[in-house]
Amino acid sequence: MPPGVFGMQDVWEKDGQQVTVEFLLPTGIYLTLEVSCSDTIGTIKKMLWRAARGEPLFGALSDPDAYVFTCINLTAEREDLEDEQRRLCDVRPFLPILRLVAREGDRVEKLINTQISHLIGKGLHEFDSQKNHEVSEFRTKMRAFCEERAQERQRLPWYEWMESSFPCDLEPCSGLLKSSKFHNFKKVFVNVKFEGSEVSLLRFLFSESELIVIVIHCTACYIWCCMHEAQTPYLTMVHHSTITKYQEEQSCLTNQVTKTRSSSKPPPLPLKKVRGTPDMDSNHNSFISLVVQAGLFHGSELLCKVVTSNEVNVSSEPLWDQKLVFDISVGDLPRMTRLCLALYAVVGTTKKARSTKKKNKRADCPLAWVNTMVFDYKDQLKTGDFSLSAWPSVPDEKSDLLNPMGTVEKNPNIDSAAGLLIRFPNIRPHPLCYPPLDKAGLKTPLYSDSLISMHGCLQHMKLKEIVDNKNQTEIFEDEKELLWKLRVEMRDHYPESLSKLLLIGKWNKHEDVAQMVWLLRKWPDLPVLHALELLDYRFPDPYVRSFTIKCLRKLRDDELFRYLLQLVQVLKYESYLDCDLTTFLLERALSNKNIGHFLFWHLRSEMHVSSASLRFGLILEAYCRGNLYHIKSFMKQVTALNKMKALNDFVKSGSQKATRSQTIEDMKVCIRQEAYMEALSDMLSPLSPSIILSEICTEKCKFMDSKMKPLWLMYKSKVAQADTVGIIFKNGDDLRQDMLTLQMLELMDVLWKREGLDLRMVPYGCLSTGNKTGLIEVVKNSDTIANIQRNNSNSAATAAFNKDALLNWLKSKNPGDKLEEAIEEFTLSCAGYCVATYVLGIGDRHSDNIMIRENGQLFHIDFGHFLGNFKTKFGINRERVPFILTYDFVHVIQQGRTNNSEKFERFREYCEQAYKILCRNGTLFVNLFALMRAAGLPELSSSKDIQYLKDSLALGKSEEEALKIFKVKFNEALRESWKTKVNWMMHSVAKDNR
Repeated sequence: MPPGVFGMQDVWEKDGQQVTVEFLLPTGIYLTLEVSCSDTIGTIKKMLWRAARGEPLFGALSDPDAYVFTCINLTAEREDLEDEQRRLCDVRPFLPILRLVAREGDRVEKLINTQISHLIGKGLHEFDSQKNHEVSEFRTKMRAFCEERAQERQRLPWYEWMESSFPCDLEPCSGLLKSSKFHNFKKVFVNVKFEGSEVSLLRFLFSESELIVIVIHCTACYIWCCMHEAQTPYLTMVHHSTITKYQEEQSCLTNQVTKTRSSSKPPPLPLKKVRGTPDMDSNHNSFISLVVQAGLFHGSELLCKVVTSNEVNVSSEPLWDQKLVFDISVGDLPRMTRLCLALYAVVGTTKKARSTKKKNKRADCPLAWVNTMVFDYKDQLKTGDFSLSAWPSVPDEKSDLLNPMGTVEKNPNIDSAAGLLIRFPNIRPHPLCYPPLDKAGLKTPLYSDSLISMHGCLQHMKLKEIVDNKNQTEIFEDEKELLWKLRVEMRDHYPESLSKLLLIGKWNKHEDVAQMVWLLRKWPDLPVLHALELLDYRFPDPYVRSFTIKCLRKLRDDELFRYLLQLVQVLKYESYLDCDLTTFLLERALSNKNIGHFLFWHLRSEMHVSSASLRFGLILEAYCRGNLYHIKSFMKQVTALNKMKALNDFVKSGSQKATRSQTIEDMKVCIRQEAYMEALSDMLSPLSPSIILSEICTEKCKFMDSKMKPLWLMYKSKVAQADTVGIIFKNGDDLRQDMLTLQMLELMDVLWKREGLDLRMVPYGCLSTGNKTGLIEVVKNSDTIANIQRNNSNSAATAAFNKDALLNWLKSKNPGDKLEEAIEEFTLSCAGYCVATYVLGIGDRHSDNIMIRENGQLFHIDFGHFLGNFKTKFGINRERVPFILTYDFVHVIQQGRTNNSEKFERFREYCEQAYKILCRNGTLFVNLFALMRAAGLPELSSSKDIQYLKDSLALGKSEEEALKIFKVKFNEALRESWKTKVNWMMHSVAKDNR
C-alpha cells in the first residue's frame, strides 16, 4: 500500500476536524487526547503538558521547550516537528501518533534556526545558498560577537543584569522636574504589589521627599510621568532570588547553544553569472538603441568625468565589448570608490557616442541602474568578471541617470532584472590592496601649525563667516581653498564644521586624503547634533565613519533610542556588511532589552525591501543569537500580528457583504475562537516592551470606518485590571512617515521641556511592523473634533461653524474647578501643535485627524502628508493656512469670553517661545530628515523636501528675523481660519454622504 493512502489523508483535509492522537512521553507514559486538526504543534504540546501533570513520573520531565515531537510523515519518513507554529493538518502525519523526545545537540540548534527564520521572514538557508565570502565571514564574526556579549551579560551581578533585561522606559522625561505641575503634588499615592503575597495590592501614601528616595531605587522616569499625568504609579516588589533564577535560566540556554552548535562551514563557491536585459518588446519601435553610462563616485562627489559606452541595437543579449577608461589613476582612487552604472535607451537613430551634458539626458529613457564597489570588503582592488543584476530606474527629469546614493547590493530578483556583465582588469599579477594609513608613504601631515600665522586677520574673519553659514548654501572655489588652508584652525576652533571640510576635500588626490585622515585622528569629538550629519552617504570614508561612531558611543540609552530610527535607515548607506555602525547598534541592543526590542522591529519591518533584506536579515540573525531567551517573546508578537492581519482581511471581506454592526459581531465571534484568543493574549506589546497585553477584551473590540478598516483592539491591564490598554492594527498603509513625524514631535517635546516649556504634547506610540502593516497606540478618553462638533449640531453642514461645541464638550468632561485646568491644557497643547505642524509642513488637516482628550489636551493624528506636500483638489491647494488655528480654538483659549485678550496673548507667547527654541535646534531636525532619505518615503526624496524644513526653521537667519516671519504666519493662520472651516464643512458633508 503506498504511503499516505491509508487512514488519515481525508481527515487532514477537514479544517477543524477533531482527531484522537496518541502520545508517547519520554518517561514511557502513553496518553490519548482529542485535538483539532487546526491546532498548532505548540498548542498541542501545552494540552499534553496539562494532561501529563497527573500522570506518574511527571516530575522527571524538564521544561516543555526541552522536547520536540516526532512523527512518521506521509512519505513514510521520520520528521522532527521543530516549528511549533505549524498546524497538525499541515504536518499530516501518516498515523495520529506523536512521540515526545528530548532535544539534544543539533536539535537545539535546529530549533533556534527555525525560530530565527520565522522571525526574520527569511530562511537562513538563503544566506547559506549565496555562497558569498563576505556574507559567510560577516555571519561568523557577528555570531561570535553577539554570543560573547550574551555570555558577558549573564556573568553580570543580578542587579546589573536586571538593569539590562528590565530597563527603564526610554521615553524622555527630562524637564518634568521643572514643570510647575510636578510641584502641585505634596502627597502621592503609590500602589505596590508583592510577588507571591496573598495581598494582591497595597496602597501607600508618600510625601515628596520620601518619594524621591523611592525613585532613586526604581523606574524614575515612570514615576515622574505618572505624577505628571496625575496617574497612580503601580510597582511590583520582586525578591532578588526570582531575578537570579531568571538569569540562571538564560545562562543555561546560552551555554547549551554555544557548546552544541557545529563550527563547520560549507566551502564557498563562485558566483553564478547572469546576463539579460529588460523586456522591451512592447516598445520595440521606440527604443532604438541601448547605452551604458558609468561614473566613479566617493559619496556624492564625482571623482572624474563620466564615461559613456557606444550605442548598440536592442536584442535579448546586447553586447558592447568596449573598454571604459576613467581619467583618474589607480593610486588616487579613495578606499570607498563606488562604480555607478546606468542603462538607458536612446530615442532616435543617431549613432554618435552620447554626450554627458545634462541638456541631452532628457531625451534619454532611463531603464536600470546598479552600483558596485571598486575595492572589495578585504581592501583588494576588484579583478575579473562580475555579474550585476540592476535595479529598475524611475524616469525623472529632475535627477541624473546615475544613482550614487543607491545601494551597492545587487537586485535579488534576477529573473526580472537587467543583468550587466562587467570585467575589472588585472593591473598587476598579484592582488592590489588599498594601503593602511601607516603604509601609505606619508608618515606625517604635509601641513604645519606655523602655516596659521601666515594668514591675515581678514582670512580668519572670512573663515568664521563660512563656518557660521547655517543655511549650508554653496561654497565657492575661493572659499574651499581658504577652508583647506586653514584646516588646522578649523579643527582647533570650529570642530563642529568638520562636515564642510570633508565636503570640500579632494578625494581624488591621495595626498589630500592622507592629510584629511591624519587630521581626523586629532579631531575633538563632536556633539551628537554634528556627528549625526556625518552618517549621510556623502561621507563614506571608513575613518570618518569610525570617528562618527566614536562620538555616538557617548549617547545615553534614552538619547540613542531617540535617534534609532535614523541609525537603522543609514545602514543602507554602508558599503560593506561589516561596519562600525552595525557593531555599535548590536552592542547597545544587547545591553538594553528595550533598545534591542525596537532595533528588531525597525529591521524586521523592512525585510520586504529587496535592497535591504540581506543586510537587515543578517543583523537580525545576529541579534537573535545574542538574545536567545527573548526569541519566544518575539515569536509570540509575530504570531499575534499574523492573526491580526487575518482578522483584518476577514473584516474587509465581511464589511462588503454585511452591515457594520453585523461585521463587528462576526469579528468578535472570530476573536473568541481558542486559536485567536491564545495568539492575541498574554504578550508584550510591540509598541512598548514594558506593557503586557494580558487578555483581549472581545466586547470592546471593533474596527474603524476608514478605507483600510483598522482593527481597534482593547486589552486588560496586567497591573490594574480595571484599566485597559488599546492598540490599533493597520494593514494597507505605510506607517513609517507617521513614525518619523511622531519622533519629531517627541523630540520637540524634549527640547521644549529642557527650556522649562511643557506644551502637553501627546506623541502616542506608532510602529511599522512590516510591508504596509503596523500598530498605533490608542489614546484613551479622547475624541475627534469632527465627532464633538457633529454631536453638538443638527447637521454636518453647520457642525464646523459651531464655535461653542468644543468649549461645551470640555465643560461636560471637566465640571467645576477642573474646567480652568482643562482650558490651560488645551491652550498649551494647541500652541505646541500649531508650531510643530507649521515647522514640519503637516498637510491634510481636517476635523477627523485632530483630537482632544477629556483633560483638554489637543493632538493631531494621521501624518500622511508633510514637508509642504499638501493635498490638491482640481489643481487647487486645499491647505491655505500655515497651520490650524480656528476661531473655535480661540474661543476655548479665551474661556468663551471675546474680550479675554490676556489669555490669547499668553497663547501667542507660548507659540513664539516654542518656535524660537526649535529654530535654535534647526540643524538637528534638518540632519535627521536628511538621514531618513534612505527610507525611500515618497514625500522625503529630494533636496526640495529638506529645503522646506530649512525655510520653515529660518536657517541662516537671526532669531529676530525668524520670529518676524513666524508672526506673519501666525496672523495669516488666524485671519484665514474661515477657509479651514469651509474645508472642514466639505469634509463632514462628504463623510456623511459616503
